Amino acid sequence: MNRFYIFYSFCLILLSSSCAPRRNLVYFSDLSNKTGNDQLIIADTEPKIQTNDLLSVTINTLSSESNILFSSNTNNINKSGYFEKDGYRVDKEGNINLPVAGLIPLKGLTLEQAQQRMVKTLSNYVKNPIVNIQFQNFRITVIGEVNNPATFNIPNEQINLLEALGMAGDLTVYGKRENVLVIREIDGKRTIVRMNLNNRDVLNSPYFYLKQNDVIYVEPDKSKSIEYSPNNRLMPLVVATISAIAVLSTALLSN
Repeated sequence: MNRFYIFYSFCLILLSSSCAPRRNLVYFSDLSNKTGNDQLIIADTEPKIQTNDLLSVTINTLSSESNILFSSNTNNINKSGYFEKDGYRVDKEGNINLPVAGLIPLKGLTLEQAQQRMVKTLSNYVKNPIVNIQFQNFRITVIGEVNNPATFNIPNEQINLLEALGMAGDLTVYGKRENVLVIREIDGKRTIVRMNLNNRDVLNSPYFYLKQNDVIYVEPDKSKSIEYSPNNRLMPLVVATISAIAVLSTALLSN
């Protein structure tokens, strides 16, 4: 009878044990325990205008006629003749096509630099122009092991990786904090970078501050695939069967 108890106990321990490795669920776990951890921000935090971006351009001058002429809601046709209802589309050469002024190259500039360039260009046609430019297509997508995967529009054109994950409801317990992918496309080139959120060095990565149309993918841990595998779904049935056999065998041997 003791042999059956030993066999039964061994089976329970074997089936209940997990083969998943222990994981670190703490962000920046390598930070020291000091009260302050000051770091200079060396990453490029300002997004730059890219090909195919949609820009909202507002131009104010001393002339009401000029304001109407430069409005993005009228006469907004780019070099290819493509009409945009809500803004100016940056063409393949990196230009927008402004009425009167014509093609203005903005690719590779920050919004502030683009505004300065347009003011300089428009000063040849009107006096003291005031230019305001905003992205109309600044959005990021967060998918994978997060609580609320979605695509988010960013109104202030500046967001970092932690803020994006926070908007998506943070990682689930299955999300691999040491292996978060940032997928970025610039000028027809796709770059995929792995980010380790357990390491504080991620704060200095050029991919910590996100750009327009970035995609963040949180990879699931192996424990999730093990938990949801067909074999593990049968584990409760196997345990119940072994238990029944052990109890039945004990009862028969005791008689």
